[in-house]
This record gives sequence, structure tokens and C-alpha cells, in this order.
Amino acid sequence: MNNSFVNTARLLGAGLRALLVLTVLTGVLYPLAVTGVAQAFFRDKANGSETRADGRVVGSSLIGQQGYGLRYFQSRPANGLGTNSVNTRYKLILSGATNLSADSKVLLKQVEDTRAEVVKVNSVPGYTVRPADVPADAVTSSGSGLDPDISPQYAELQAHRVAERNGLPVARVEQLVRDHTTGRTLGFLGEPRVNVLELNIALKDLVAKK
Repeated sequence: MNNSFVNTARLLGAGLRALLVLTVLTGVLYPLAVTGVAQAFFRDKANGSETRADGRVVGSSLIGQQGYGLRYFQSRPANGLGTNSVNTRYKLILSGATNLSADSKVLLKQVEDTRAEVVKVNSVPGYTVRPADVPADAVTSSGSGLDPDISPQYAELQAHRVAERNGLPVARVEQLVRDHTTGRTLGFLGEPRVNVLELNIALKDLVAKK
């Protein structure tokens, strides 16, 4: 009986020591090491790819934003995003697609209505947008609904409207789009793209200097 108690106590002691050591290694030292490496070599990505303007964080280069006025370039539609009904104090951004099939009448109407709106707001004196000119990313949301990029074609389509509303030469706005166009990753992956948040920050700076 005495030996059994001693053995049990010894096993419990070994288990507690192992728990303590593993807790320190995996719960303290390892997270600190990973965080240190991330902050030292990948600070931008580790902190959420923050985008700054006027000395403050205005968003992330990885998450698209909605609600830009017509003086600015517009993002892709964000149809299908869920609503935050749990934490009403903070307006959390939820990721999600529409889940509508390609032949859905609801989806087709959304696309047609959005195309008509794109044509309307981007047609300015001396420049008329035709429905055939509107690229797919202007009328459809991405799978997540949070795509931060648009195609160069959609950005160029908006250039005349942006120039007209900001009193800028169209050529200067088109050059701004070209300056903020990123090519295919590694030269062959994906498609050329324009980050809307970064483009609008550059546009704001350009307007301030005119």
C-alpha cells in the first residue's frame, strides 16, 4: 500500500513537471520566438498589412473597403456578406459569397443593375461608357466579398469620372492607375491588378498638391 502511494506520487510529480516544462516551452517561449521573428523580418505582414495615410492606419491592403464617394475609385461589389447580429457594438466585416447559381434570376438582375449604374456614373461629358466596356469585376463580387483589388480595365474605365470630379487631367489620372498596377505574381500567376485603397490614397495626395 505504501509502495503504491509512493509510485503514484512519483508519477504525478513527473506528470506535473512535464506539464510545467511543456507549458513554458510551447505556451511562452515558442510564441515569443515566433512573434520575435515575425516582427523582425515580416513586420508588415505580421501586423495585418496595414496601410497608412496622414500618419494613421486607414485599412489593410488585403481587405477591400466599401463606401468610397464618386470622387474616388470604386471597389468591387460586396454582395453576399453576412450581417453582424451578435456584437452590435463593433461593425465587424464578414466574409462570404452570394451562393447564387450562375443562372439565378436574382444574380442576373444584380449584375444588370450594377452594370447600368457603372455606365451611368462613369459616363461624363466627352466620354461615354458602353455596357460592353464594363469588365466582369465591376459587376460581380469575389468569393470572399473582400477583394481589395480591381482590374486595370475597371480602374481605367473610372479614370474619366475621377478626373472630372477632382478637376484633374485625365492623362494624369490614367498615369496614376498605371503607376499602381501590379503585374502577375512571378510573371505568370493571377492577373494584373490595382489595389483600390492604395490608389485612392495616392489620388488624395495628388488632389492636395494640385
